[in-house]
Amino acid sequence: MRLGKSHRDAPSLPTSDVEKVDGNHGLESARNDRPVAADKLARKLSARQVQMIAIGGTIGTGLFLGTGKSLATGGPASMLIGYAIVGFIVFVTMLSLGEMAAFMPIAGSFCTFAGRFVDDAFGFALTWNYWFNDAVSMASDLVALQLILQYWTTKFPGWGLSLIFWVLLVLANIVTVRVYGELEYWLSLLKVITIIIFIILGIAVNCGGNTTGEYIGGHNWFIGDAPFVGGIGGFASVFVTAAFAYGGTESIAITAGETKDPARTMPKVVRNVFWRILLFYLLSVLILGLNIPYTTPGLDGEDSRTSPFTLVFQMAGSTAAGSFINAVIMTSVLSAGNHALFAGTRLLYTLAIDRHGPKLFARLNKNQIPWIAVLATSAISILCFGASFIGAGQLWTWLQNIVGVSNQLSWIAIGIASLRFRAGIKAQNKEHLLPFKNWTYPWGSWFSVIFNSFLVLVQGWSSFSPSFSAVTFASLYVELPIMLVMYLGWKLLKRTKIVRLQEMDLETDTYPADVLDAKQGKSAWREKAYHVWRWIL
Repeated sequence: MRLGKSHRDAPSLPTSDVEKVDGNHGLESARNDRPVAADKLARKLSARQVQMIAIGGTIGTGLFLGTGKSLATGGPASMLIGYAIVGFIVFVTMLSLGEMAAFMPIAGSFCTFAGRFVDDAFGFALTWNYWFNDAVSMASDLVALQLILQYWTTKFPGWGLSLIFWVLLVLANIVTVRVYGELEYWLSLLKVITIIIFIILGIAVNCGGNTTGEYIGGHNWFIGDAPFVGGIGGFASVFVTAAFAYGGTESIAITAGETKDPARTMPKVVRNVFWRILLFYLLSVLILGLNIPYTTPGLDGEDSRTSPFTLVFQMAGSTAAGSFINAVIMTSVLSAGNHALFAGTRLLYTLAIDRHGPKLFARLNKNQIPWIAVLATSAISILCFGASFIGAGQLWTWLQNIVGVSNQLSWIAIGIASLRFRAGIKAQNKEHLLPFKNWTYPWGSWFSVIFNSFLVLVQGWSSFSPSFSAVTFASLYVELPIMLVMYLGWKLLKRTKIVRLQEMDLETDTYPADVLDAKQGKSAWREKAYHVWRWIL
């Protein structure tokens, strides 16, 4: 078995070095006899940081700017239904991923799982695809900065602002993971507080607390073509935007490679954080659809774009409030770009470790940061400077489509890997070693695979209506042939085979339940109090 050999033969750290990296001596002493291939990064991210990183990776430009496009092209009902459906898909996908990440918490996450549990060629194609996803996500965030800046002025060059933020992101990710973790924590906390304020303010605006003093209610759901705008094409177009907005939820598992006590932390993150994200998304989308007419100018412009969140704050009667939310949106873009660069860097590191890419990307600095991978991933963001020639709004839409489809392909891969993982666990009689079990298996994994596949194929309907757009069509479907070619090319070149269940590597880099038992737990009442405290934070 080619893949199993590549991981088992990979050089591992000495016991003392592993303990130093993890910092969790109780768990590591129980893991010393287990082979290590990819678990070599510094475990310095706390549960507090990881929970906020999970939120920060999803609440970003997709929500603050993408909802405007969804509202303009699909209408309020299509937007709400689309975000609810995609939210449920991501929920069952995250349960599947959480089960695997708790058992095998490594930086490659589901990309590595695809190679170890399905086929090395599948892992190769998926990892390169998702690395490009994260690199393009960072570029799209830098383009979004230019759109947001236009709320205040059009005189300052957009590329200049993008360059300033690019430097800040690279510095935050190249120094130490603690800098990344703390920056992401506080930026994410600011976003959460802002969305809570938005929800309260949005309800007040809808009930009459606006500049006109009129009760809005559900009026905007019944104007023009609302609540469903653009027919089936408008409805289908919402899904790729929603996939872009939710994208990043799955990449929280990538932080498992640098999380303290990952077997305990990751299940908590999966169970608790997603519900909060889902709550924020659906409530925000509902309030936007009630307060903002889909006919509002600037929601889907080619050169400029206005966040519907900013419009709601303006409706409250305060220009300063509009500037405040716009500034917060700008910090959210920084947060989302920060998370995208972090995830993309770890995937490029994983490609080098798994021998799917140049070895130089696996080089670590003294703080155990893959610094060359940071520079290489951030270099893709040069795409953002093309906004000066194409139009920031149009370029952002194309990048959003590419990232959205890439997210859906990743969710499909997670479902496939989950089905294979559980089959392998059962075949090797290791089900009792799972620290966290996915209660939706197997129907949840199948649902994710089938429904995401359907959406990937039909959501491009919008590229044919009202007239065919070759560029839009390409941005929605270019990922499919590229990933297929990469899969078949690596499979033919390396002659890889589907991993047999009995030969599946379920030893390397694992944190099974018996390791958890080696660590002394808290008393029952302290454990419950701890759970309550973590939920509040």
